[in-house]
Amino acid sequence: MNQGNLARVAPPSAPRLPTPARLTGIPGRSATAAPVVSRRTSAGVNWVTLVIVVTLVVINVAGAPYYARSLGERVRHPLHALLRPSGLVGQSAGIIAFVVFVFLWLYPLRKKWKALAFTGSVGKWLDVHVTTAIGLPLLLTIHAAWRSDGVIGLGFGAMLVVCASGIVGRYLYTRIPRAKSGVELTRDEVVSERNRLIDEIAGATGLDPRTVEATLDVASPSDEKAGAMQVLRDLVTNDVRRWRMTRELRRRFQELEGGRAIPEAALARSVTLASREIALSQQVRMLEATQRVFRYWHIAHKPFALTALVAVVIHVAVVVALGATWFY
Repeated sequence: MNQGNLARVAPPSAPRLPTPARLTGIPGRSATAAPVVSRRTSAGVNWVTLVIVVTLVVINVAGAPYYARSLGERVRHPLHALLRPSGLVGQSAGIIAFVVFVFLWLYPLRKKWKALAFTGSVGKWLDVHVTTAIGLPLLLTIHAAWRSDGVIGLGFGAMLVVCASGIVGRYLYTRIPRAKSGVELTRDEVVSERNRLIDEIAGATGLDPRTVEATLDVASPSDEKAGAMQVLRDLVTNDVRRWRMTRELRRRFQELEGGRAIPEAALARSVTLASREIALSQQVRMLEATQRVFRYWHIAHKPFALTALVAVVIHVAVVVALGATWFY
């Protein structure tokens, strides 16, 4: 049984992935009670990220006349007392960067220790982890006054790689179907959720569930042995296809009803649900390939994170040992 067939909702004549309990909707279609699937809304996180990044960019741009000068010229610049690494702005940025860096290491602990589940789901922790990490390189550039020599330069380079790979890691993480708790869904649970979405769309639009299923069918590559870059390209291609198809769904739903006007509220909700269903369909077809690339990503991400950690610890230890601890 190939992966593409598993992604389809089982028709009445030949259910592809039977499970114990039955859903109402298409007769003969069976599935367990649909799990609560993660539907993370990132609007709040995006706004926080935007505010942080814009603030740090403004500081870097405002200090550009100072950063562009040589070390000898900087001493006589009016912004030197503020922007030098030990100045009010420079060292404040360094202290904040160190606190953020330590905070980032709490995320692996949350993933490992289930006793910390009361602090929030892994998905929410990941959003905060990525949001804070995005601003870290900008904080470091302010603290270092755009100079990256010696050990701190090694740490800064490792940090840039970690941040870039972290964005890729989050993208992969969100392309693996998960419950709200962050736990990966099984194939049975994904099919259950897809069945539920199709039934809900059918109820909102008045269309036959089989018609809804056929309308939302989107071709998706499913080569389990594809290389990492090919899998990433396929995932992005899927996102573009889903975006284009979602834009067309309003018109297609209306046409399927022979021009009968579907209430705007029902139509809008149906399009939202359809986007989720298409995403689940694409994700389950790419599931094994995505999980494989995600494992590769973990292997590449950790060494750079550890390198950055060692560099930061050495830097802080040397600064404290020299007595340069507070705005000297």
